[in-house]
Amino acid sequence: MPLTDPLGDMLTRIRNGQQARKDSVVSPASKLRARVLDVLQREGYIRGYSEEALGGHKGLRIELKYFEGQPAIRHLSRISKPGRRVYSGSQELPRVRNGLGITIVSTPRGVLSDAEARDQNVGGEVLAEVF
Repeated sequence: MPLTDPLGDMLTRIRNGQQARKDSVVSPASKLRARVLDVLQREGYIRGYSEEALGGHKGLRIELKYFEGQPAIRHLSRISKPGRRVYSGSQELPRVRNGLGITIVSTPRGVLSDAEARDQNVGGEVLAEVF
């Protein structure tokens, strides 16, 4: 059965893995998923990720991060979905928890956090919010 929202599937795997206190989770690989994981790693929400073979296909092993026994990611949600795409200009990018969280944005310059997109003065599709 094909996935209609591969990025949403990866975010759900991360959420479920942290709720079950797993060290790592595995998700099928794609360029978009890897770029989103780059942003999460840069911002300190995951320890890292690596590519591995997954039954003939490429997969991503995502190393989850915990702080004092609590998950580093308290909230992870998909904003722009296949049924309703959400776009935003550089100045209208939403602030998550008054700047304590991040918004992940797909821009013409790549997948960036909201702060990076504001610095580069680019907008794009608002993929997810994390805090």
